[in-house]
Amino acid sequence: MEISYLFPYLFNSSIPLSPNKMEAIILLGHGSRLTEANKTLKQMALMVKELGNIAMVEIGFLQFVKPDFFDAVSACVSNGAGKIIVHPYFLYRGRHFEEDIAEMITVVQKRYPEVEFVLTEPLGVHENIARVVLERAMKDINPVKILKPHEIEEKSFEIITEELGKTNFRDIELPIVKRVIHATGDFDFSKNMRFATEAVEAGIRAIKNGMNILVDVEMVKAGINRRLLEKCGGKVICNIQSTEHRAQNTDNKTKTEMGIESAVKEDNNIGIVAIGNAPTALYRVMKLIQNTDFKPELVIGVPVGFVKAVESKEVLQHMKYPFITSLGRKGGSSVAVAIVNALLGMVK
Repeated sequence: MEISYLFPYLFNSSIPLSPNKMEAIILLGHGSRLTEANKTLKQMALMVKELGNIAMVEIGFLQFVKPDFFDAVSACVSNGAGKIIVHPYFLYRGRHFEEDIAEMITVVQKRYPEVEFVLTEPLGVHENIARVVLERAMKDINPVKILKPHEIEEKSFEIITEELGKTNFRDIELPIVKRVIHATGDFDFSKNMRFATEAVEAGIRAIKNGMNILVDVEMVKAGINRRLLEKCGGKVICNIQSTEHRAQNTDNKTKTEMGIESAVKEDNNIGIVAIGNAPTALYRVMKLIQNTDFKPELVIGVPVGFVKAVESKEVLQHMKYPFITSLGRKGGSSVAVAIVNALLGMVK
């Protein structure tokens, strides 16, 4: 059995994958009779998938709950995976790792001889895990006055306002900039955020009119305050998952592009588009606006990364319709969420 030590890469945004095989990652957990306990692995899989921009990330449990390891492998193979990286989501090597998982890997290797299986080390001892432990322990090592959540937020915005100083943003734009800085801890956004004329007003108007918000990835959808949006009559739409098992894509479109296109075809009440992850999705939105009757009230385009992200936002800032963007490489799902939630908070 081939053993690899890939786990350190899971803390970064890129994993060294094969250029010739379609890869999948399986996060393998112990499993619990408590439903809430099993949700952690699902949340981690979603984060790994989006942070690593990996097409297939499945989860499997050793006991108590489905899907099990063999279900996860079957799902990967059915979707065309030629290489499956199995990461045990355990703290250390133990009987499960040394015996059970090793035996299961042997079984699937025989069942799928054409597929390459790689087993990574468990979480183990890693610098980033030490940082997490230290971060959570520091509040007890150096006890301070415990603030209530709203007090922490108020204090944070006081600090942001003080450090931000005078800006060229309009009064109606400033709360959005502050919310982005609050979400990221990065004051560079005070320099690289761009607003089209009346963009904020257009977004508020769309929300007040009960229009829906289309997003590119599940992480953006998960962060938006749906309670406030639904109070105004709107909802968040993300079709990326519904495109995963559709017929072969002959146009070589990304899943986010296909998700955007299908949502636009299915829903005529989209007022805001918020792109936080995929530059290709932003390009597709701009193309649809240019070539079809799709005319949202506001486009929020803040994809993050090194490939096409900078270029897509440069194109967006020259468009004639309302937009909010951040120039340069910085952006991401958290930025898109911050912008949308700031708009929701401004609706009276």
